[in-house]
Amino acid sequence: MIIKNRIQIIVHISIWVLLYGLSYPILNEARPVSIGLFSKLIVIIVLFYFNYFYLVPVYLLRKNVLIYLLVSLTLLIVSVVVLNYFFEPKFPNNQFINRPPPRDFGYMLHIRFIIILGIPYVISTILRMYVEWEQNETLRLTVEKESVKSELQFLKAQLNPHFLFNSLNTIYALSVKKSPDTSEAIVDLSELMRYMLYEADKDLVPLNKELDYIKSYIQLQRLRLSDSENVSLKITGEDRGRAVPPLLFISFIENAFKYGTDYKGKTYVKITLDITNESIVLNVKNKIGVFREPTSNSGIGLENIRNQLELIYPSLHDLQVHNDGENYEVLLTIYQKKPNL
Repeated sequence: MIIKNRIQIIVHISIWVLLYGLSYPILNEARPVSIGLFSKLIVIIVLFYFNYFYLVPVYLLRKNVLIYLLVSLTLLIVSVVVLNYFFEPKFPNNQFINRPPPRDFGYMLHIRFIIILGIPYVISTILRMYVEWEQNETLRLTVEKESVKSELQFLKAQLNPHFLFNSLNTIYALSVKKSPDTSEAIVDLSELMRYMLYEADKDLVPLNKELDYIKSYIQLQRLRLSDSENVSLKITGEDRGRAVPPLLFISFIENAFKYGTDYKGKTYVKITLDITNESIVLNVKNKIGVFREPTSNSGIGLENIRNQLELIYPSLHDLQVHNDGENYEVLLTIYQKKPNL
């Protein structure tokens, strides 16, 4: 705000220096600086800032264009008459004693004063309109950013209970089987919840933390499964210095485990994550297991991720989903910069 105010002050000073430099010969008619010159400048300055601070905000910005034009024209005419009356030039050496001044002399004088007053007046209008546009644009961008942030928080709020519900089901299944891995699963879940509580509310998290979160989740799922031989996670590339929105990948992985178990209890889930300087590519494959009756909540996670991708990575992501009835595959690419199409 302070910087913007300083810039505006510099702009106003520059305008007046420029206007004075251009209009000085006209205002003072090549004579030494006089009281009349300062009087003319005072009139110009008063009109400039009266228009800038009052007329433009009260009438023009409120769409009262006709009233603004009428008031502005009246002010300019009155000011021209006043300047012409009080500052009508004196003619040295009685040059008009033997003959009258030219018939168009008064007309030319009025035109000169209209130009002198009109140019700064128009500049004040343009300047105020630009300042208002800039403020409105800044406000619009702020509101848009807050709206996106609020929507993302809402989407995360939906995702977290969905994830917790599925994880608790996993631990419940272990406890029913009286599995010795139940306590380990609880510890894994506590680590996952700690991440969700302290990291998931941030805009970005280090990629390595997100990968640790994914590894913990997969480990939790392996404890639940009776056959996890065909569950794999492969990560290639350097994750240092990279950041991603939290919980970006988990819904794809979660759904793969949810639907990737066949009628014999075998689970087939292959996850690869390829990290390069240009992109991050997630590939998740799973066999389509036993048919499950779809519920109203079954698509919450994936739909939320789709919405988040549109909000966070517009034109910087590519999401492909393939379903041939036997296999389900998700290929998500996050680009560092907009790809060449």
